[in-house]
Amino acid sequence: MTYPAKDITTAQMPPQWFAGLMTGTVLDGNIDLAFLRTDGVEITEFGAFELIPYPQDICDLLARALDAALVWNFTGPEPAVFAEAEMRLTLAQADAVASLATKQGLPLSSLAAIGFHGQTVLHRAPTADKNGCTRQLGDGKLMANHLHRPVVFDLRGDDVAAGGHGAPLCASYHAALLERVGVGADAAILNMGGVANLSWRSADGRLIAFDMGPANAPINDWVKSLGLGEMDHGGALAQAGQVDETKLARLLDHPYFTKPFPKSLDRFDFQAAMASGCSPEDGAALLTAFAGAAVGRGLDLLPSRPSRLFVSGGGRRNPVLMNEVATRAGVSVQNADDLGWRGDAVEAECFAFLAARRLSDLAISFPETTGVHAPMTGGRIALPD
Repeated sequence: MTYPAKDITTAQMPPQWFAGLMTGTVLDGNIDLAFLRTDGVEITEFGAFELIPYPQDICDLLARALDAALVWNFTGPEPAVFAEAEMRLTLAQADAVASLATKQGLPLSSLAAIGFHGQTVLHRAPTADKNGCTRQLGDGKLMANHLHRPVVFDLRGDDVAAGGHGAPLCASYHAALLERVGVGADAAILNMGGVANLSWRSADGRLIAFDMGPANAPINDWVKSLGLGEMDHGGALAQAGQVDETKLARLLDHPYFTKPFPKSLDRFDFQAAMASGCSPEDGAALLTAFAGAAVGRGLDLLPSRPSRLFVSGGGRRNPVLMNEVATRAGVSVQNADDLGWRGDAVEAECFAFLAARRLSDLAISFPETTGVHAPMTGGRIALPD
């Protein structure tokens, strides 16, 4: 299906400045914040970008919220920790916007809106007989009052309520990035955060996006569980290990990899326990190889296979992971930074872009990206009192 031009390519307003905020499920301790000048269709200018560390007590609070979410599992009252975590992270992110704007000499009044993703604590994909569920912590009204600017938030809820997966939402922004560098169907964007997601536009205009499989989350959790730090820096632990190919083959038998798109994952759908029984090095090697091979399985589902992947997200900084993607998926991989993009900023920029699309009532999700029946807008707009 080719989507009507108005759903993706027709601007409804002149380019304006937007802020985008993202904190990923990998819990790296940072607020990703980017300014973007856009009309929601084209990227006019990349603005300032910064990774702002959370105070340690907020990191600990978010970790508790994720643990509580797994126990809660959308059953009964929400855990009490959600309310505190939501308030604290909202104010921390609002202060980050104000601080970066001040540094850049950009008055807050010049921001048309802030795209506020919030912190995903639990995500369940829809099934054949039941809609999915998703929960992002983030109080849009509190942020709007704190910054005295409109805030676009809860960007996944409408899509999930309409039967979609609510993820990935990055396809329209990735399409704008690909358009900006003038590439065709031979290239796609792979974002490697807690999970890996892909965005690709076919030669006949189909916009396709889905979660490919695990990326950094199980690797990081493995390293943390062993008391060896927060992540496998530079893939050093995996580099020192050996991949158990028999175990890897069993992991790749998971039904997710043959399930047709659109489809989505929670960061806990594939866990570090997959490496149980391995040495620290071999476990890291196995989980890293699994992430790379999962990308290959995802590419096999596309109508035609792109030969190049532009990689954004933290995974691009892991040379062992990048090599596993290239080798096991059989593609050329290129760091998104090489194209003049900011690989750490892409997701935050995306939510600035989606805020612009929401103000113009342009679609942010599509049948072959999230599974909704027709292109649809999404997100709630909170206005300051």
